[in-house]
Amino acid sequence: MKYFFPDSQDQIDPSFDFLTEERDPMRVRQRDDLYAHEVFDSPPFHGLLVAKSIVDGYSSGVAGKYTGAQRNRLRREGARRFFRLDHVHGPLSIMGDCGAFTYHQLDEPPFTVEEVIEFYDRNDFDYGISVDHIVFNLKPLTPVDPGHESVQKWADRQDLTLDYANQFWKRCKDRKVRFEPLGVAQGWSPESYAKSVRELQRIGYSRIAMGGMVPYKTPEILACLAAVDGERHAGTQLHLLGISRCDNIPAFAEHGVTSFDSTSPFLQSFKDDRDNYYTPNSTYVAIRVKQVEGNPALRKRISAGEIDQRRAMTLERAALRRLREYDAGLATIDETLTAVHEYSQLVDPKVDRRADYRRTLQDMPWKDCKCPLCRKEGITIAIFRGSERNKRRGFHNLYVFRNRLRTQLGEDPM
Repeated sequence: MKYFFPDSQDQIDPSFDFLTEERDPMRVRQRDDLYAHEVFDSPPFHGLLVAKSIVDGYSSGVAGKYTGAQRNRLRREGARRFFRLDHVHGPLSIMGDCGAFTYHQLDEPPFTVEEVIEFYDRNDFDYGISVDHIVFNLKPLTPVDPGHESVQKWADRQDLTLDYANQFWKRCKDRKVRFEPLGVAQGWSPESYAKSVRELQRIGYSRIAMGGMVPYKTPEILACLAAVDGERHAGTQLHLLGISRCDNIPAFAEHGVTSFDSTSPFLQSFKDDRDNYYTPNSTYVAIRVKQVEGNPALRKRISAGEIDQRRAMTLERAALRRLREYDAGLATIDETLTAVHEYSQLVDPKVDRRADYRRTLQDMPWKDCKCPLCRKEGITIAIFRGSERNKRRGFHNLYVFRNRLRTQLGEDPM
C-alpha cells in the first residue's frame, strides 16, 4: 500500500529561532527549507501528489501556489530534482493530477488533455491522472430518482470524465509518454462507480483513481469498492484520491486499493479543533498561544481598541515562558495552565480549553515520541502558533500516521 502526500508547498525552515521568532536573513526558501521526506531518516510517505492547478493555476484568474520563478525551476529541473525525491532510503514516486477540487464550480475542466499530458511528461512524473470533473453526492448509499435534475448533472460529469480518459489514453500511447497513465472513476453511487471502472478497463486502464470520495465515510467507501469488485479485473489496481478517513486502510486493500493520497494527518495539526497532535494510540489538543504580531484577526481587534496591545504582549510572553519552564521541570502544571488561560481569556474569552490542555501537559506526549522534531523541539511541537510550529506538528503527524499504517499492514515501524 503506497501513501502519497499532496504537495502544497509545505516546508519548514530549519533556521527558524523559536525564542526570537526570527529567520536567518540569508535563508533561501527553495534551497534551505526542508520537505517532510527530508526531515525523517525514513520518509513518512512513498511519494508526492502534485496538482497542475496548484502549480499553474488556470485561466479563469485563479492563481497557483507557485511563483513564476518556482514554475520555471520545476520545468527546468523536473519534479524529481525540484522536490529532491532521490532519498537516501530509496527514490520516492511522484504522481500528477489536475486538482479537480479547485475547479469544481466550473462547467468544464479548465485544462485540455494535451496541456495535462504536457505537464506530466515535461516534469518527468512517474504517474499521471487523466482530466476529471468531480461529482458531488454526499449520500452515495441513499437511493435517488434517476430522472432527477441532479442525477443528470452527475451523469454528464461522469460521461465527460470518461471521454477525457479515452482521449488521455490514446494520446499517451501516441506520444509514448514515460509516465504511467491512470483513468479517473467518478460516480454518485456504488453502481455508478462500478460502471466507470468497467468503461475505464475497456479503454485499456489497469490503474484507476477513484475520485469524489473525500466526504465519504468508511462504510460508504467500502460499499463503492465492493460494487467495483464485480467489475474489476484481477490485475487492475485502485488509487483513492484525497480520502480524509485513514482509519481502515487495510480494509480498502482487500478491494484492490494499492495506493491513496491524503493531507488529513498534516492538516489536522492546525485545522482540527481537537485532534492536533498524533500519538500511536491517541490524539491531543495543541495548546493555543496566538501571535500578537502575526495574527491578522488579533491585530484587527487591537487596532479597533478592543484589546490592549501592551497587555496582550505581556500575557503572550508569560504564557510561552511558562510552557518552556514546564517542559524543563521549572514550573508546575497549575502555574502553566494559569498563564495560558489568562492570555487565552484576553484574546478568546468565550473558549475554555483548560481540561484539554491539562491532559496534554500532564501526559507530555512529545517526551515519548522518537521523531527528530519532537526530540529537538520538545513542547514547541505541541504549541498551536504560527506556521513553523504548526507545520512541524503536521510533519510529526505524518510520521505517526505512517507508523500506524505500517502496524496495520503488519510492517516494521520506522
